[in-house]
Amino acid sequence: MIVQEANVIKRKWKKVLIWVAASAAALVVLAGSYVAYIYSQIKHTATVIYEEPSRPVYISKDPEAAKKNELPVQLDNEDPLTVLMLGVDQRENDVGRSDTMVVLSVNPAKRSILMFNIPRDTRTEIVGRGTADKINHAYAFGGVDMSLQTVEHFLDYPIDYYVKVNMESFQRFIDLIGGVEVENPFAFESVGHSFPKGRLELDGENALLYSRMRYEDPRGDLGRNTRQRDILQSILRHSVNLQNMTKINSMLGEIGDGVKTNVSFDDMKTFLNKYRTVIDTIDTVEINGTGSMMNGIWYYIVAPEEQARIHDLLRKHQEEE
Repeated sequence: MIVQEANVIKRKWKKVLIWVAASAAALVVLAGSYVAYIYSQIKHTATVIYEEPSRPVYISKDPEAAKKNELPVQLDNEDPLTVLMLGVDQRENDVGRSDTMVVLSVNPAKRSILMFNIPRDTRTEIVGRGTADKINHAYAFGGVDMSLQTVEHFLDYPIDYYVKVNMESFQRFIDLIGGVEVENPFAFESVGHSFPKGRLELDGENALLYSRMRYEDPRGDLGRNTRQRDILQSILRHSVNLQNMTKINSMLGEIGDGVKTNVSFDDMKTFLNKYRTVIDTIDTVEINGTGSMMNGIWYYIVAPEEQARIHDLLRKHQEEE
């Protein structure tokens, strides 16, 4: 009798274990299917925002900097790289201008990023037109290709990647990451919004207004550039914490219509896996110059010596330790 009852209990536990195993297998399959779905969605969105510029490869006049083009960036090896971020203000029936131009030098070996704005009124040769003009006009004349070539010529250094984003998408992205934090050096108002002195937590709308104000800033466009870099630093710090694939996919989907980049899907995966968490410091530098009126137009004049200084800082930051 006891043996019979033991066999009954044994059969019941066997059924329970089979049910548990089957349920676990089903959950694994469902989870795998969901991950595969999210993966395919991210891949689709990444494909939509991807575009390859047609500009020729830039070869620097500096032999050390020119070595950068001997081999393409090997992301799997965590090579240093350069990125041009273009914040484009586009209006209806207007190509628009690159309202913001920020260069990032990313060096995983040094665990750091070097960041600087190129003031939009900087007078320089517009590559492909053979004339000198404000650097932000390059986008209006020839889009991303002309902007890249002009920036590379101005810096005498090749740019590996670019990200072009319109201001509306910039605002939406900040909302999606939960806002940004900045340290405001002085109180001001902009378009009916007040920005008191001190630490501020800004949503997308206020971050955009904060980054665009310049007329009440005693440093004008240079002060505006500093605020833009502060916001970008906060965004980069938030990006390190983006672990959830669903959230990444949601963000790409939300901003995809306003972003273009030459970062492929495979490169994007490598960035997320190898670059995102190895950066400890973000250093900023400012391009010095003077304002000057020429034929009734105000320009920001950067001396050749200052261009050489920025070039050297960029090249040295890109050097592997």
